[in-house]
Amino acid sequence: MKRTEFIRTTMTFATATALTPLASCNMDKKKIGAEVEPPMLRKNWAGNYIYKANNLHEPETVEEVQVLVKKLKAQKALGSCHCFNNIADSPMNQISTKNLKGVLGIDEEKMTITVGAGTKYGDFAPELHQKGYALHNLASLPHISVAGACATATHGSGVANGNLASSVAGVELVTGNGDIINFNRDTDQDMLNAVVVNLGALGIITKVTLDIEKTFDVRQDVFQNLTLESLKTNFDAILSGGYSVSLFTDWQNEVVSQVWVKRKVDDQTQDLGSDYYGAKAADRNLHPITELSAENCTEQMGVPGPWYDRLPHFKMGFTPSSGKELQSEFFVPRERALDAILALEKKKEQIHPQLMITEIRTIAADKLWMSPCYLQDCVAIHFTWKQNPEEVAELISMIETELEPFLYRPHWGKLFSTDPSLLTSRYDKFHEFVAIAEELDPKGKFKNDYLNLNIYI
Repeated sequence: MKRTEFIRTTMTFATATALTPLASCNMDKKKIGAEVEPPMLRKNWAGNYIYKANNLHEPETVEEVQVLVKKLKAQKALGSCHCFNNIADSPMNQISTKNLKGVLGIDEEKMTITVGAGTKYGDFAPELHQKGYALHNLASLPHISVAGACATATHGSGVANGNLASSVAGVELVTGNGDIINFNRDTDQDMLNAVVVNLGALGIITKVTLDIEKTFDVRQDVFQNLTLESLKTNFDAILSGGYSVSLFTDWQNEVVSQVWVKRKVDDQTQDLGSDYYGAKAADRNLHPITELSAENCTEQMGVPGPWYDRLPHFKMGFTPSSGKELQSEFFVPRERALDAILALEKKKEQIHPQLMITEIRTIAADKLWMSPCYLQDCVAIHFTWKQNPEEVAELISMIETELEPFLYRPHWGKLFSTDPSLLTSRYDKFHEFVAIAEELDPKGKFKNDYLNLNIYI
């Protein structure tokens, strides 16, 4: 099936608030290994994809995961259902990690925390802060599972901040044979680099160990109406002006509608004033889409708060519900990002009618084999679309054509139509990764349509 056909035919429609973050899907609990009747339609969080796996299993322990993996044939780990494509689907069985959660230990000497794979960042961040520690960064919403976020190289922002997977110090993996293997940087950093961003191809991650650091506070200042001319002149300075910076644009009027600047707070932190490279300070909390209520957004207006309540765009305590959106995202080398943005600016009249908002963020280089930021600092251009699959499919294809000269890499968990041979050519370690996948999953239990199209080509 062609990529554009997949985008069109796998969309369903949900009725709910635009750009509302959420983290769970409708899942019925199944006994370990039991064959069950096909459940009610289960969708990803945005409602655009219906899972095709007939059986859903929800093990309570790692040992139960091993039993399932040994017994079942085609199977796939399912996290918080936040991907927009079929990466977490299976022809037969999904194994939810939602019960493999909680803090399993904090090593103050090594400065690490170990959590169950299904743990959502928002579940343990406050506790970590109370103990005096922090993670280096968080994604725009905290309702995503640790293992799933790392497996797809999900990220926050910041010129010096790697994606969430870059903080992984170790993982516990159940392989296709049902065996447990632990990978950690103390014994083999190169293998850890191979398995962290794993796309679900290597097995089921059951535990993740993350680097931590001393806790810190963050203030968040928002500015409006940054001109395109100022962005062109001050691109690096604007994106480097905080610990984490996000640009939001609807590609209209040659203006970036909002600039979110998140900065660590210490004795040297000064007020940014009312002007940020020509953008004017907001006089109230804002939603990334200015017309929407900011009720669910994290506190702005320069009010300091703990890292976990400022680095995300959306509040930890907000209970998410159905969304009605599609998402795609493309990473380009940072040194070529401004030219890539200007290329898309020329297509604004095509983009705008189907767009909710575009977010532009920076991510530091890493050494993770299948990360879009492998050995290159990147700028990610993210599109939140209206849920109109026919029109969006055409736009994604057009955007990929425009970004082709800039050697883009798409986000693994969002919508893209990149030719598989082109996609895999962008990853220097692609063939080594496939060899490891075939070694850890010799019977192909974790293969699915997504991997057969993108990886096993």
